[in-house]
Amino acid sequence: MTYTAAALLGVAGAVLVDIFVLRTWLLRRRVFWATYPIIVLFQLISNGILTGRGIVRYDPDAILGLRLVYAPVEDLLFGFALVLLTLSTWTWWGRRDRSVPG
Repeated sequence: MTYTAAALLGVAGAVLVDIFVLRTWLLRRRVFWATYPIIVLFQLISNGILTGRGIVRYDPDAILGLRLVYAPVEDLLFGFALVLLTLSTWTWWGRRDRSVPG
């Protein structure tokens, strides 16, 4: 499996969990999209440092070849999936805690 395919599967999985499993619907919230650029900025900085200095390397045959700040665009997809899944889970647990008396 290529890095591109894995990244796309990660995004699809995170979206499915957000919408159908946990039903948090973060992707429909303005606050998610308004704050996500902050996360992308820091992701690009850290990816740029790691890939620009050669600490992390990618097989050219496993990626599309498009890069932003030295890192393949697939890294942005993985980051999106990670953030969405984390925030969806956090939101779901928060709702669950409020529904439990005590």
